[in-house]
Amino acid sequence: MDKLYYTEMVSPIGMLTLVGDHDTILAMEFGEFEKNQEKLLKWCKKYNLPTLLEYDSNILKDVQHQLSEYFRGDRSQFSIKYKLFGTEFQKKVWNALISVPYGETWSYKQLAEKIDSPKALRAVGGANNKNPVSIIIPCHRVIGANGRLVGYGGGIEKKTYLLELEKGKGLGFR
Repeated sequence: MDKLYYTEMVSPIGMLTLVGDHDTILAMEFGEFEKNQEKLLKWCKKYNLPTLLEYDSNILKDVQHQLSEYFRGDRSQFSIKYKLFGTEFQKKVWNALISVPYGETWSYKQLAEKIDSPKALRAVGGANNKNPVSIIIPCHRVIGANGRLVGYGGGIEKKTYLLELEKGKGLGFR
């Protein structure tokens, strides 16, 4: 692999930048590519991935389609190809996030217990924050122990929108 591709997708929570090869997503960022380019290049370097990111509107069509279905309220699970880059602990947390049911929330404590690390709340929070494919791996479903919405890379307003969408209260996206 000598280069990766990116595309941008309009969503009800703003522009999304998707990075991958033609059918496997590696990263998703909130906002336009230009805003995220430096962060994405650092991420690529960290994981020895190509730092040549070329625009291609035809990549990740299935990802875009499934995200559109999700935002319309027509999809509760994703069945797309993704590849995760991170530490073994981060991957353990991200894989556990997939088991948080659609429309529900877990606390960081519940997530830590799920991975058999009940005292690792901060580390679980840190891993949650580094999730490279948010929404698809639903880190927005993790909340504080007191039920408060805390920490989300895209901002609390996006987290609120996603949780309300999943509870059937969202406006959807058509």
